Amino acid sequence: MILTGPAIAAAVGTGEITIAPYDPARLSPNSYDWRLGDTIRICDSELDAAAPTRFTEHPIPASGLVLQPGVLYLGVTLEKTGSETYAQLLNGDRTIGALGIWVHVSAPLGHQGHAIRWTLEIRAAKPARVYPGMTFGKLVFLTALGVPASYQQQHAKYAATNGIDISRLYEEIPQGAL
Repeated sequence: MILTGPAIAAAVGTGEITIAPYDPARLSPNSYDWRLGDTIRICDSELDAAAPTRFTEHPIPASGLVLQPGVLYLGVTLEKTGSETYAQLLNGDRTIGALGIWVHVSAPLGHQGHAIRWTLEIRAAKPARVYPGMTFGKLVFLTALGVPASYQQQHAKYAATNGIDISRLYEEIPQGAL
C-alpha cells in the first residue's frame, strides 16, 4: 500500500522515514517531490556491460545545463532518503516528462533499509535546460509484507552508494573487468 502525504509526514516525524533535507511543502497526496542535485556525470564512451563506464563529472551551474539528445547522463537526487520500515519508488513526474526528459525509468525500487541519494539515469528527447535543486520527480513509500530484511545488511553492490554511481554489472560477468 502507498503512504499518503500525511502518513509520510508522520513517519518522518517518528524517524521511520528519512528525507534530508526535508520540506513539508514538497508533500503531495501520495508522494514527496524530490529535486535534482547539483552534479551530473556525462558518459564519455561506448557502453559495455563487462567493463566500467567512463564518465566526466560536472557541477550543474545555477544558470542551468542543457541536456542533449543521445547522451546518457547520470545525476543525483538532492535529498537523501531511506527507511527501515518502508520500501520506496522513485520516478520522474509529468512536469519533467512534458519537457521530454526521461528520468530513472529502469530502477525505481529502493529497498527497505537503503538510505541513499539516488543515482539518476537521465535522457532528453530534445535539448532541455535543467537547474540544480529543481523538482524532478516523485518519491512514493510502500508498506512491505513479511519479515523485513534491511538492504544495508545485504552483500549488495550498491549498499554503500553515496551519490552518483556507475553500473557495476561487470562485477557479475566472469570475463568482466576487475
